[in-house]
Amino acid sequence: MNGWSEPYEPRRPSPLLPFLLTAILVLSGLLLWTWIKRPKDPRDPSVEARAVTARGDLAEDEKSTIRIFEEASPSVVHVANVAVRRRPYSYSTTEFEQGTGTGLIWSRDGFIVTNFHVVKGGQRFIVTLYDQTAFEAVPVGGSRAHDLAVLRIDGPPDRLKPIAIGTSHDLKIGQKVFAIGNPFGLDQTLSTGVVSQLNRVITTSEQIPIRGVIQTDAAINPGNSGGPLLDSAGRLIGVNTAIISPSGGSSGIGFAVPVDVVNSVVSQIIAKGSLQQPSIKATLVNDDTAARWRSQTRIPEGVLIQEVDPGGPAEVAGLRGLRSEWGRILLGDVVTRVEDKDVRSESEFKAALAEMKIGQRIDLTIIRKGQEMVLSVTLGAEE
Repeated sequence: MNGWSEPYEPRRPSPLLPFLLTAILVLSGLLLWTWIKRPKDPRDPSVEARAVTARGDLAEDEKSTIRIFEEASPSVVHVANVAVRRRPYSYSTTEFEQGTGTGLIWSRDGFIVTNFHVVKGGQRFIVTLYDQTAFEAVPVGGSRAHDLAVLRIDGPPDRLKPIAIGTSHDLKIGQKVFAIGNPFGLDQTLSTGVVSQLNRVITTSEQIPIRGVIQTDAAINPGNSGGPLLDSAGRLIGVNTAIISPSGGSSGIGFAVPVDVVNSVVSQIIAKGSLQQPSIKATLVNDDTAARWRSQTRIPEGVLIQEVDPGGPAEVAGLRGLRSEWGRILLGDVVTRVEDKDVRSESEFKAALAEMKIGQRIDLTIIRKGQEMVLSVTLGAEE
């Protein structure tokens, strides 16, 4: 060892150390800040249920609505239309529900009123009362022209509460109405509204116009068909039959067959199994054929008589149908007016007659060979 050594130089600190210390201090500060500002526990085990505010008595209109529903709902039933189909390549059959609707109890004898379109095409019918008791129903009869049908069940009279019957000829636009039915299968549903308009004309699924119909904004949906429309006294003023809706749901435009019509039609169906309509006993040229002929010849606007029944009211009154003369087909009489109502189509003619009575003598305005004349006809019954 020669006594010489390297001079001592102290180690310089790493240039990253200040940055690390700074980062540690910043993170520590953030953690401390987060801890200080942390949200408090949202729970409070000392909290008890709030005291209930006294409701007070119900409003009078609420009491009235509740009373109407409680009194009328036992008279409203659910109607199921059941179809029977044979299985492919088999003699066995299967049943399926092809439609449902609403009905109302007409009498303690078990008569149930609903829409004709509710029971159309059905082979079995099940009527379920408000207490969920179900009964097999048999068809009594119906009227396509009024979209009304009657079924009958063998139920105990003490559990069949007939609906109260009102009137419709004295209804006023704006008065309150209440509808009860089974929309979309939701039984015993109440909706409220007003009479929106009177004397509307709607066309049934059979393309038959029904006149004098009640329009309402009470919510009527698929399944409400055949259910009651009630007035503020809880009386039946109409049978709900149709809605206008692009979507299939209630749009505030519903219709009901007026009870004055229902009362008359149902009574005849129960008594005779069908509705006898007034008739002149004549066959009319259908509207499409008449329109085609009218475009080719100068046939006046009206209803063209095709044929009159021998010995019928039309023949007795002197009405003439199409006939052949010297190899030419001569046009029959064209009816332009029934009493004071103009008629331009077969449906309008039938609708006008439907307002008349069997045995009533009426005046028909006709055009024959370009000449207008009036013939009196005593109406018979359509068989």
